[in-house]
Amino acid sequence: MMTAQVEKYSDALQDLVKLYPDHWEELALDKEHPEAALAPMWEIYAEREANGQLLVVTLRELGEMLGYFLGFIAPGLHYRNCLTCHGDIFRVVTSARGRIGGKRLVRAVLEECERRGVKRIFLGEKLHAPCGELFAAFGARPVE
Repeated sequence: MMTAQVEKYSDALQDLVKLYPDHWEELALDKEHPEAALAPMWEIYAEREANGQLLVVTLRELGEMLGYFLGFIAPGLHYRNCLTCHGDIFRVVTSARGRIGGKRLVRAVLEECERRGVKRIFLGEKLHAPCGELFAAFGARPVE
């Protein structure tokens, strides 16, 4: 059974590193440009985790990572008193799509945001690989 849970970035990193290249391969549009090669700023993620500003929710089945959501939680730059989550990356591996995993992952993200007192959540989708129907199932609406 697929489960979605909050994990520490440092604990999930080994599995995330394995999945990032396929995620980049599927979604990146400027692969021909060397400066657009996948090169995460691991140290920034670690710093944000240490500051309590990183949210990592994973989707697993029998221990295998099948999806993830990473987002940054902090007061909004325009709304100092409004704790906000900005989604960074979201993925369910191809082999797990069409099952209940995506909904479990999003539900776990929303529950953890509520637990942390987040008042606004921004989730993004790639226009060439939309997942807005999944977000809409939870009441999200397009704003930009």
